[in-house]
Amino acid sequence: MAISILICDDSALARKQLARVIPSSWGANIEFAQHGWDAISKLEAQSYDLLFLDLTMPELDGYGTLEEMRARRITTQVVVVSGDIQPKAQQKVAELGAKAFIKKPVDKPTLISTLGSISIKPEVQATYLAQPVTSIQLRRRDIYLEVANVAIGRAADSLARHFDVFVHMPLPNVNLFEMSELQMTLRHLASNENMSGVCQGFSGEGIAGEALVLLSDSSVTDLTKLMDYPEVTENSLELELLMDVSNILVGAFLKGIGEQAEVRFFQSAPVLLGQHVSVNSVIESTKGSFNRIMAFEVSYSIDNTNIKCDLLLMIVDESLPILDNKLAYLLDDE
Repeated sequence: MAISILICDDSALARKQLARVIPSSWGANIEFAQHGWDAISKLEAQSYDLLFLDLTMPELDGYGTLEEMRARRITTQVVVVSGDIQPKAQQKVAELGAKAFIKKPVDKPTLISTLGSISIKPEVQATYLAQPVTSIQLRRRDIYLEVANVAIGRAADSLARHFDVFVHMPLPNVNLFEMSELQMTLRHLASNENMSGVCQGFSGEGIAGEALVLLSDSSVTDLTKLMDYPEVTENSLELELLMDVSNILVGAFLKGIGEQAEVRFFQSAPVLLGQHVSVNSVIESTKGSFNRIMAFEVSYSIDNTNIKCDLLLMIVDESLPILDNKLAYLLDDE
């Protein structure tokens, strides 16, 4: 009998990508859910052999879904498929009952070997129907959102490993902005308190832009305490911390995008836009850099703290046709 599979992910691209790597020879019956509550409803309505579950979703995330499944005694085997690859994230889902973890994007050999490791080996069907993946219509923004989701996971993992913390994975936001709209976005990201800002330029194969990292004064203080740094009496130690965070987040985020677009990005040295200044001062420092940009907005937070770090990665409008072409394979149906 053909295996029945439920794929739960808020990204249309991720659902399509995963369905495409499931071998067609299995003749799998594949259905989709867009968030945790959607999956719970489907799991209670009928029986599935396997649930592929994303972690970062609206409505109900992957952790909440696993908790609900346990509370409702839903016994479907779960394989988490996520861009959040932090060791503590993998440990947490295992404790909640997930049988295995696969990082995004998924390839067929990894999928097959992972399922085999948990004794799931679907039989090859003598006759089978084509998988219903081409019915998922993707837009440009779907592509960029999922690419950003994977990159966010790489950056969170690097930050988590460096500081030995658990970083909460945010839902990404991707928008095409005019400069005036960018300034409004910065004001929205920032709180009313003073902050420090670091900027880094980047480029690779005709794709260029800048990344902006913002940390509120309270976040810098709490992060310094978390790391057991000496009492900060000079700006030099605090500045070193800011530069470390910027290099880690921006470097890992760009690497995540580069792996998917097959582009090697080069970063310039981080530049301090200001310490203990208002967001308006940071905005003044960014004026004139761009006319129109594609912006990836991310707000990271660290578990059991009030630490919040905002990353705004901006790609100039002129670079977008090149990046579109690099990511065009994600739209292919073959």
